[in-house]
Amino acid sequence: MSAIGAVSSCSCLRSGVWLLKPGMQKMSSFGLHTAARCAARDYYEVLVLGGGAGGITMSARMKRRVGAENVAVVEPSKTHYYQPLWTLVGAGAKKLATSARPTGSVIPSGVTWIKSEVTALDPDKNCVWLKNDIRVSYKYLIIALGITLHYEKIKGLPEGFNHPKIGSNYSVQTVEKTWRALQDFKEGNAIFTFPNTPVKCAGAPQKIMYLSDAYLRKTGKRSKANIMFNTSLGVIFAVKKYADSLLEVVKDRDLAVNYKRNLIEVRADKQEAVFENLDRPGVTEVHQYEMLHVTPPMGPPAVLINSPVADADGWVDVDKETLQHKKYPNVFGIGDCTNLPTSKTAAAVAAQSAVLDKTISLVMKNKLPVKKYDGYTSCPLITRYDKVILAEFDYNGQPLETFPIDQSKERTTMYHMKADMMPLLYWNALLK
Repeated sequence: MSAIGAVSSCSCLRSGVWLLKPGMQKMSSFGLHTAARCAARDYYEVLVLGGGAGGITMSARMKRRVGAENVAVVEPSKTHYYQPLWTLVGAGAKKLATSARPTGSVIPSGVTWIKSEVTALDPDKNCVWLKNDIRVSYKYLIIALGITLHYEKIKGLPEGFNHPKIGSNYSVQTVEKTWRALQDFKEGNAIFTFPNTPVKCAGAPQKIMYLSDAYLRKTGKRSKANIMFNTSLGVIFAVKKYADSLLEVVKDRDLAVNYKRNLIEVRADKQEAVFENLDRPGVTEVHQYEMLHVTPPMGPPAVLINSPVADADGWVDVDKETLQHKKYPNVFGIGDCTNLPTSKTAAAVAAQSAVLDKTISLVMKNKLPVKKYDGYTSCPLITRYDKVILAEFDYNGQPLETFPIDQSKERTTMYHMKADMMPLLYWNALLK
């Protein structure tokens, strides 16, 4: 599945609260390159690349800044997904259809939807190239291309998904297979993985483990299950306050956590998963599975790798406080495709969009950006079908919580916020 058109798998109330808050000038002092206006509709004052959460949100904000007729969104996907629901879809608590809307229905009215893919970026000439050698110029560019899934980097995938017992909540093609594998579980190992790459919502790979544990207890199969979380990381969660709570959950429910284990091969015909031991190069382990949930390796979209706007690793190179590109002052980035040193979540996108809106408005007035993004992100860690630990934190991994309570505790209220309130805020506030 293309990462474009999908969104990160976490969201939060603080961002939701922000969502409800309610002429172009020269930028010579910023070194803005001047681009000649091309033929009609080959030029837009604001061009947005990507129709996921970040792209749609910023196109709505830019519509208010410069007028709908001056904004265009490049997005090839016909369907827009609210991917935070996919953890619950994979656990049988939500239907996949509830996470989807036609892309045309979320594009702000009057904003041009260019149904194509970006094939190259040329920020020195203020233009991008689309399929069929179509050139579109801009005055300001917002890059919101998301993150790309790389199942193919695991030997035996994606073809392994044609077999039963294996699923992945990260793809629209495989999320319902997770639920089928959970329902079909009889006895043996239930294995959940975390790859050795950046991922969107670092909590999602273990959320499905907790829900699977709850389902197997409910159906009387838990005594026949050995539940394993094999993670490439050295900790269960990056922020200690929430990690401590999660480790208590792991202990109470007799879940096995194996650190520094990276999935490198799936032998789906034999129901075997092969892991490399990151602490012992060359050493591998083979585990038989009755159920396997795969979190794929991820990376920047191919069009960004080695492009002028990317850093050495392929991510859009932006200032971590203003989201303005470090080299091109009329280029901006938001969301999973950037090199912002924070977790890649929809909550982060919501917080970033407010900052980026202020940044662009000042740049348009030939002023220096002043509003700063603190790295705020959030991950509602679903631990049961009715419980959530609401993790919220900043660039420094310090809790940045919304409520005057200890959010590291499992709470039913936070589950309802995650499962019921946030989808409404997403469709009716963030995207508008």
